[in-house]
Amino acid sequence: MSVFFATLLLLALFICVLLNLVTLPGNWAMVALVAAWAFLVPQSGLDTLFFLLFIGLAVAGEVVEFGAQLWGARRYGSSKVSTICGMIGTIAGAVLGAPFLLGLGAVFGALLGAWTGCLLAELLLRRQPWAPALRAAQGAFVGRFLGMVIKFGLGMAMLALTAAHIWPESV
Repeated sequence: MSVFFATLLLLALFICVLLNLVTLPGNWAMVALVAAWAFLVPQSGLDTLFFLLFIGLAVAGEVVEFGAQLWGARRYGSSKVSTICGMIGTIAGAVLGAPFLLGLGAVFGALLGAWTGCLLAELLLRRQPWAPALRAAQGAFVGRFLGMVIKFGLGMAMLALTAAHIWPESV
C-alpha cells in the first residue's frame, strides 16, 4: 500500500514540475506536498537537512528563472522598462496560451509573450529602431527559455531527491 501512495506523491510532484513550464510556482507546490507527506508519514526520513536542500533548490529555481530573463534581456541591449514589459508579457502569454495544445500552449505563450512585451516596449516606449528592438526582444526570449529549462531541471532534481527518500525499502 505504501508503494501506491509513494507513486501518487511522485506523480503529483511530476505534475508540479510541469507547472514550472507555464511560469507557475511548481517547485513551491512541491515543497508544500512534500511537507504534507513528512507530516502525515513521520517515519519517511525527511529530516531538516533534506528540507534545507529541498527549499534551497526551490529558491534557486526562482532566482534563476527571474535572473535568466534579466540577464538575457540586458545582454542583448534591453532597457529596464522593456525587461519589465517582457516579464509582464511572459505572464500574459502563458495565460493566453494555456488553453491550446493541451496546456503546452502556455510554454510557447510565455516565450512569445517575453519576446513581444520586450519588442513592443523597445519600439513604442523607447522609440528604438527595428534592429536594436529585435535584438533586445531576442534576449528576453533567450533568457526566458534558459530560465524555464534550468527551473524545470531543478524541479526534476527535487523530484529525484524526494523519490530517493520516500520510496519504500521493501520494493
